[in-house]
Amino acid sequence: MATDAQAFVKEIPSKSEQFSEWYTAVCLKAELADYSPVRGCMVVRPYGYALWENMQRWLDDRFKATGHVTAYFPLFVPEAFLKKEAEHVEGFAPQVAWVTHGGDEKLAERLAVRPTSEAIIMPMYARWIQSYRDLPVLLLQWCSVVRWEKATRLFLRTAEFLWHEGHTAHATSEEADAECRTILEIYRQLLEDVLAIPVLVGKKPPSEKFAGGDWTYTLEALMPDRQAIQAGTSHFLGQNFAKAFGVKFLDRDNVEKPVWTTSWAVTTRLVGSLVMAHGDDRGLALPPRIAPIQVVIVPIPGKEREKVLAAARALAERLKAVARVRLDDRDEYTPGWKFNDWEMRGVPLRLEIGPRDVAANQAVLVRRTGGPKATVAIEGVEQAVARALDEVQGEYYARGKAFLDEHTLSVATMEALEEAMRERRGFVRTNWCGDQACEDAIRARTGASPRVIPLDDRPQGACLVCGRPSTATVYYARAY
Repeated sequence: MATDAQAFVKEIPSKSEQFSEWYTAVCLKAELADYSPVRGCMVVRPYGYALWENMQRWLDDRFKATGHVTAYFPLFVPEAFLKKEAEHVEGFAPQVAWVTHGGDEKLAERLAVRPTSEAIIMPMYARWIQSYRDLPVLLLQWCSVVRWEKATRLFLRTAEFLWHEGHTAHATSEEADAECRTILEIYRQLLEDVLAIPVLVGKKPPSEKFAGGDWTYTLEALMPDRQAIQAGTSHFLGQNFAKAFGVKFLDRDNVEKPVWTTSWAVTTRLVGSLVMAHGDDRGLALPPRIAPIQVVIVPIPGKEREKVLAAARALAERLKAVARVRLDDRDEYTPGWKFNDWEMRGVPLRLEIGPRDVAANQAVLVRRTGGPKATVAIEGVEQAVARALDEVQGEYYARGKAFLDEHTLSVATMEALEEAMRERRGFVRTNWCGDQACEDAIRARTGASPRVIPLDDRPQGACLVCGRPSTATVYYARAY
């Protein structure tokens, strides 16, 4: 006869053997998302949205602390606006969804459904910015965007997805670049300190930068299938959009100049990254700082139902001061079924309490990361739970960092790079001369793309393709 655990996880394939199928099964089984009747779109279910909401809340606090304010701009972008910055429109054209009719009437000009908002925000900046006294402008918005993807996966790549996008304008290039780096550090803290996902931090090579920008800063994470995922970007747009849209200001020297602009974003792709980074064959596994529920209390009533439930309620009330707590007092399910349900949902800590525990004034603590059960006294339970949550958070990050280090390799020859991509995968660090032809050769022979040039890069040695002195150290990987 199958145990509760065997019955509960039977629909989840093995993570190590069927990674893609495992990922989809966990998203569905943990009720993070579901497929929509609209092609390529998804429905974000309440538990999945709670994860995004926690990220949103954490980020918004940091943005407000650094002087940013929130606005909202239209979903529709006139075609003429989208075409104003040539490189930008070329980069996004294949993915743009167009509105051609309003009711039964054909529109005089097509409207793009927002793929990103530079082209609708810049005309407003042209109205609002007149003088250096109007700068900097530090705006962001929380919204969805549409990019008509051909191949989609829940959270990782969908036709419509949620994000925030920041759009700032500055008087100097130095201020704009400093803004990009400030945002990049906020993103790094979110990934590493909250989501417990270690990242490589740096710049994209020119071939991978944002269309229409001068350069792009990026965070790159490595997933358990040893493919890279772009976890966040911050774009230095230079004066390209300002010149295209006539965004100028009168400087202190009484000379009119184009502003310097930035844009930046992270998306609901981070929810998918979280699933992949920490989940296992039992389902979702969530670091405490992002988990919607940090502690679940499961009563095991036996023949003393009312006494046990009263103790469980009192325990939940005590823990509200230190954690996000859920008391699972449902009568319809057995304790064993509940254990597996909450493990599937990735709750970091479980507290079990039965008649013997009530008599001994204690509870049993179980960590989602594994290890033996521990008995904790009710007196001082707040401190014990807070300490365990910190330890579980650290354990998730340590596991991720060890995986990243283990699957990051340096090579000096093309043959070694090809072998690494064929046999090991992960991040492969190598030297590059800066010539696009050499990058193209690496892409063609390995199927990998250049993910990031580290911020503190001090290139040494020779380009592994042409043998000329290197101008950059580049991390290559196969990527989502």
